[in-house]
Amino acid sequence: MRALNTIDIILNDYTLQIVSLGSALLGVISGVLGSFAVVRKESLLGDAVSHSALPGIALAFLITQTKKTEVLLFGALVSGLISTFLILFIVRYTRIKFDSALALVLSVFFGGGIVLLTYIQKIPNANQAGLDKFIFGQASTLLKRDVWIIGVLGAVLIALVILFWKEFKLVSFDADFAESLGFSTRKITILLSAMIVAGIIIGLQTVGVILMSAMLVAPAVAARQWTDRFHVMVILSSIFGAISGVIGTIISSLVSKLPTGPMIVIVVSIIVILSLAFAPNRGLVWNYFRDKRRHKEINEDKILTNLYHLAMNHGDSNHSHEIAAIKPNVSLKGRAKTHFTKVLESLSSRGLVEKDYFNKWLITKKGIDYVENYFRKEEK
Repeated sequence: MRALNTIDIILNDYTLQIVSLGSALLGVISGVLGSFAVVRKESLLGDAVSHSALPGIALAFLITQTKKTEVLLFGALVSGLISTFLILFIVRYTRIKFDSALALVLSVFFGGGIVLLTYIQKIPNANQAGLDKFIFGQASTLLKRDVWIIGVLGAVLIALVILFWKEFKLVSFDADFAESLGFSTRKITILLSAMIVAGIIIGLQTVGVILMSAMLVAPAVAARQWTDRFHVMVILSSIFGAISGVIGTIISSLVSKLPTGPMIVIVVSIIVILSLAFAPNRGLVWNYFRDKRRHKEINEDKILTNLYHLAMNHGDSNHSHEIAAIKPNVSLKGRAKTHFTKVLESLSSRGLVEKDYFNKWLITKKGIDYVENYFRKEEK
């Protein structure tokens, strides 16, 4: 019954549908642009820009005395662009490194934004209430016009990504090679950085300045675990972003007083954790079992090689040997002896060794061929 009620809410709640659509669009935009930030190793740029947008929001309100979304986001965009260009300027023309420039600009701009917000709250004007929602976001306040703004700006950004795909990809992976081909890497980098800033600003109303960096980075990090092809990574990243936006919105709507923005970030964080653990080729779980299997294979090959040398040195390949002779200079007692026996039994199941009546071991003809083929491959 509860499940039916949940489905009914999802299908018929207009506000939930609007917020879910806006969150999904934000997830797609963040996933696409965040992929470039991750491969360029500029993931923290999103954190700096989102925090730097706060004084722009406050100044836009002070100048216009309006809380229209497009006005406040325009102020955030200007502030975010200024902070980005300031970071690039510091890195290019001083000896300060990228991470230090990020920390400096982030703290100065965010501190200035908090000061301005505090000042605004003391102004005798009832219209100033609610500006602090941009710090943590308030996705539940999204209106249809807000979703239209996100959709239109997102479509423009994705269209630019498609239009300049080759240039962005080339500069992101090998800027020096792009420069040698005649591309203006500086202009391309500025354009890409400006687009990332715009993508961050779009999401401020949904997840806020504190959590927007997670929306930019997390989907791309998760997608990177599943593929080595960049275009596949971008597509997966956008899908992960959209899924987290929709699921986070639904969960927050079903649980009383659960904020939407943080819930979206929690969902995308879970996707990251699952990707880190279970993604093929890179997942920690698969790597564990793969390393364990390789370790077993190395042990088996080493033991089989020892048996091979014993057979060749003895002159009689059918002569069996004690376990202590197969693994000399190593104390085989307790668990170590049990493990060693299991390895021999595994080799026996493959037909490479045999155990005689006296519990001694000898290499088979198949085992000799296996070792000799292995040595031939090594020589090549």
